[in-house]
Amino acid sequence: MLFFIIFKAVDVFKNVRGFFFEKIFRVYDMNIILIGYRCSGKSLVGKTLADCLGLDLVDTDQVLERRVGCAISDYVAENGWGAFRTLEKMVIRSISDFDRRVIATGGGAVLDWENVRNLKKTGWVVWLRASVPVIRERMMEDERSGLIRPGLSGESPMDEIGQILGQRTALYERACDYVVNTDQQSPDAVVQEIVQSLPEPLIPVQDKGQSQGIVHAVESNP
Repeated sequence: MLFFIIFKAVDVFKNVRGFFFEKIFRVYDMNIILIGYRCSGKSLVGKTLADCLGLDLVDTDQVLERRVGCAISDYVAENGWGAFRTLEKMVIRSISDFDRRVIATGGGAVLDWENVRNLKKTGWVVWLRASVPVIRERMMEDERSGLIRPGLSGESPMDEIGQILGQRTALYERACDYVVNTDQQSPDAVVQEIVQSLPEPLIPVQDKGQSQGIVHAVESNP
């Protein structure tokens, strides 16, 4: 009888320990979320970061475009920003159930705090900050390459940068867990800073030794 009681006690302990280990270490199965204004580098940094860490990249704008079957500019021109934000909210809600992803969000994702709550449930949020002159310069480069973004406020995308960024800055600050200034940094340098600043639970993509190799690999880039 005593042996039976001890055996059952050990079995219960294992089950309880397994339950708490699962709860505690679920923090490892998290996403890295990139937020920021247009042309802050979310898509490019996101791809570089995902490649570096061996994670999948999810770009919310690309997911949305696949769902509606057209470019965001065309969808907004026909349906307006309100309809776009509704779809964006649905996309963010669905991808928030993922883990071990790098998620690049649209610049206005932080306008709806439900989006932020959903993303932060399973993610560490990084704000890629850029100044108005740098954003304008990058946007002009995109326009020269044929990428035209729709205006957000009725003004031209160039003229509204200061106004819209001013309105959103507090939202980015409130939403983020970490800030990277991208003005004077290459995408590789931004990725290096993000990797070196990852909170401890996020570092082991597969194991601790591999994460150290990842940091070393990023540092080797010019």
